[in-house]
Amino acid sequence: MQRINDVNVASQDLMPTPGEIKAKLPLGPGAAATVVAGRERLMKILDREDRSIFVVVGPCSIHDVEAAKEYAGRLKNLAEQVDDAMMLVMRVYFEKPRTTVGWKGLINDPDMDDSFAVEKGLRKARELLIHLAELGLPAGTEALDPIMPQYLSDLWTWTAIGARTVESQTHRELASGLSTPVGLKNGTDGSLDVAINGLQSASRPHHFLGINQQGQSTIIHTRGNRYGHIVLRGGGGQPNYDAENIAMSVQRLEQAGLPANLVVDCSHGNSHKDPARQQLVFSNCIRQIVEGNRSIVGLMLESHLSWGNQPIPDNLSTLKYGVSITDACIDWDTTEEIILSAHRALRPVLD
Repeated sequence: MQRINDVNVASQDLMPTPGEIKAKLPLGPGAAATVVAGRERLMKILDREDRSIFVVVGPCSIHDVEAAKEYAGRLKNLAEQVDDAMMLVMRVYFEKPRTTVGWKGLINDPDMDDSFAVEKGLRKARELLIHLAELGLPAGTEALDPIMPQYLSDLWTWTAIGARTVESQTHRELASGLSTPVGLKNGTDGSLDVAINGLQSASRPHHFLGINQQGQSTIIHTRGNRYGHIVLRGGGGQPNYDAENIAMSVQRLEQAGLPANLVVDCSHGNSHKDPARQQLVFSNCIRQIVEGNRSIVGLMLESHLSWGNQPIPDNLSTLKYGVSITDACIDWDTTEEIILSAHRALRPVLD
């Protein structure tokens, strides 16, 4: 039988169930209030009951929990300054889809040494999310592994389905059952079709296999998620944040009978992976809003304590503090400048 089963499986390790992890790292009432309030405000923004713009901002990926906590403290202070016009959501990406191979994120490899201590990574991720929620800061992440939401999604305010997975039936089904508003990115080639198809699918009920809080295989029945929206991230060598592309995206959504809600990712294809260009993209979108655009409801920035990125060194003690190990990010001073400038521009429009 060994020649039939698990031919390419080297070993298997049992994981604690979602219920067991949550029992050891529970969601307290204060943290729960942050999650509920954040989701409700996002829904009001998407329903046009709140004219604020939401901004998902933070590191490309989390690799250093202490640096993430420092960043969160700064972001919380900034969020309070701009709250009357902007809702800041911290970007806390724990899983990284790789084009070929590479570091897969804090959950899969928290020690950054290919040891893949997933249980340790999962606990660190949940501990950080609890810290943010207790701080009063909403969190946004990408849903990549379809099992992971059972462990962590009670702490998410906003969720993304990435450009590499937006065509996946598994992820569309997942999005249909998420308790958060969910942004579906356009394809890596810049195609809007896959995101629109994904929105239509995620808005409808689905039935699929998953696990419950006790770790049992379960048939999950979803209601559909009516708070799906498109995230424009560029692709195929071209940006798609300009007024012409925004208008075309709105037209496509209306033709499909979908709400004209757009989020612009200022990184990735829209910045040609150059962090310095994120500010140009962000400012352009704010100007469109000031001039009357009502379809842009959110923006995304890749930002960290310090500028740029760094490779993972053999000697981890030489890692630079507060510098991304995946995509290059803008630094905190630039982030603060961008957000405060946008706030000054938006306030007169929203009054």
